[in-house]
Amino acid sequence: MENVVIIGSGCAGWTAALYAARANLNPLLLTGAQPGGLLTTTSIVENYPGFPEGIDGTELMMRMQKQAERFGTRTEYGVNITRVDFSQSPFKLWADDELIECRTVIIAAGASHRHLGVKGEDLLERKGVTYCATCDGALPMFRNQPLVVVGGGDSACEEATYLTHFGSRIYLVHRRDTLRASKIMAERTLANPKIEPVWDSVVEEIHDVKQDKVTGVRIRNVNTGATRDLDCVGVFVAIGHMPSTGIFKGQVAMDADGYLLCKNGTYTSVPGVFGAGDCADRTYRQAVTAAGSGCAAAIDVERYLAKIGS
Repeated sequence: MENVVIIGSGCAGWTAALYAARANLNPLLLTGAQPGGLLTTTSIVENYPGFPEGIDGTELMMRMQKQAERFGTRTEYGVNITRVDFSQSPFKLWADDELIECRTVIIAAGASHRHLGVKGEDLLERKGVTYCATCDGALPMFRNQPLVVVGGGDSACEEATYLTHFGSRIYLVHRRDTLRASKIMAERTLANPKIEPVWDSVVEEIHDVKQDKVTGVRIRNVNTGATRDLDCVGVFVAIGHMPSTGIFKGQVAMDADGYLLCKNGTYTSVPGVFGAGDCADRTYRQAVTAAGSGCAAAIDVERYLAKIGS
């Protein structure tokens, strides 16, 4: 019987593990399929307090893990939760079909990349369509070639800027006429001579499935309806994320987009089940706020267990 099982290994998960471990709760953390979460796909994190020169996303996660494990966190790698039963205590989790019973759960499952949902996208994934510039941008197929980045937030700007080290020209396609990114990120992006913004436009199709590789995109101006093709060999999609909460549907309350609905801190609709990080935050979605919510979830778990006498 576990005191607390933490699902997810991003900022929220590791911070929750650190606090739970220091409270002598002997937490079990399940990393999921992507240890370290989406932050491991970020090259340099410049806005996490304590690192004035910035820090590599993977390095930050490794440091968090080391700190949490120092105090007794137990880690299981690559374990995927296939189903859960929160109908009664103890809660039941099936990790790759192995049953785990626990008194409390912290859901810190994070989020996954949002897809465009256009023709050619799925069939050309890993053949020029990608959702992580830092993972794939340096591949030989992209070097000295025109590339397209779709999006207008901080992630899209970071991806576009990163890709200028490899591509010959970076088209930044955004459905609005201004970037949604933070001011400093937007200014840095627009000042880069290798980045060409394509305003008021959306991608309608990615070419060419018949050639089994990306050769370009068809874009449509949202104001005029006019379409045109842009030649490129890579499409980097950076339009946000979806909470990774599918397996919890019907078990805890969520909003229409799948974000966990928490109240009184990190309490979900099920007493003993707590939410933390990007899967419960549709407003801020920052590394530091995820870490803060992981801390809060662990404190809530400790107080909950003390209250029920466990």
